[in-house]
Amino acid sequence: MAKIGMDLNRFILEEERKHKSASGSFSLALTAIESASKIVSAKVSKAGLSNILGAADEVNISGDDVQKLDVLANNLMIQHLSDSGQFCAMASEELEEAIFPEKGKDGRYVIAFDPLDGSSNINVNVSIGTIFSIHKRVNGTADDLMQQGRKQVAAGYVIYGSSTMLVYTTGNGVNGFTLDPSVGMYLLSHPDMKVPEKGKIYSINEAYANKWDDKLVAYIKGYKDKGYSLRYIGSMVSDVHRTLIKGGVFAYPADKKNPDGKLRYLYEASPMAFIIENAGGASSTGAEDTLDVKPEELHQRVPVFLGSKIDVEEMVKALK
Repeated sequence: MAKIGMDLNRFILEEERKHKSASGSFSLALTAIESASKIVSAKVSKAGLSNILGAADEVNISGDDVQKLDVLANNLMIQHLSDSGQFCAMASEELEEAIFPEKGKDGRYVIAFDPLDGSSNINVNVSIGTIFSIHKRVNGTADDLMQQGRKQVAAGYVIYGSSTMLVYTTGNGVNGFTLDPSVGMYLLSHPDMKVPEKGKIYSINEAYANKWDDKLVAYIKGYKDKGYSLRYIGSMVSDVHRTLIKGGVFAYPADKKNPDGKLRYLYEASPMAFIIENAGGASSTGAEDTLDVKPEELHQRVPVFLGSKIDVEEMVKALK
């Protein structure tokens, strides 16, 4: 097992050495994400001083108000990912269509990302984040982005909070790295992360309870009767990060207003499910394992239930 304190770049190279056929392309891809996230982290930490707080008077393809920092983070991600030359196609939650970087025409991978998840919380200084999902190139078209979550070669998130952390998996365990601003390096702080098999926390927006299915309303009442704690931040990265560490369930179900769910599959549900399942947890849309969904649209939405294995399985079974 890697030692606590190992820097991310060395960790990536050590992992690469385990694969004799590795070309270094995948390592460069991860390094591009690392570099972009460091700049975003610096901008987030002084958002109130840089005239980048607040709305940008735009609405993205998903119908969400765009914040100024959203635009900045999106541009930074596109720039660094494009310049790496490792991605032949990219999809951002902020953009309607896929991007095909000129430098990445021979790239081996495709990537979908949410440049700044939870950005509606920027103005109140709540933790926000970046989410990414990487698949192998198949034929170099937008169809390569429409792969099942189970086929991801890597997924991760960066949380910009009291400290900045990058958490990712390549399908063989989950590791977390904390950014040390004094040296500008991500250092291994949470090796081999595991979701507790069962927790005592549920994370869901109860303000929408009047739009839920009756079975879900009854199930959540059961949590209260059992003394479970409600913890809901409203930033998926923050809520899932807590669930990963402390266990329990994070849920964003379908409701009368959003019968197909609210969270985007490519940019949120799929990568987070890949992380949680590789940490020993479980995920579901309520109908099937999240990683088995075959997306048909870049901005497809799905219901989300993920977290501790026992908790998720019990909830999904009760809601059927």
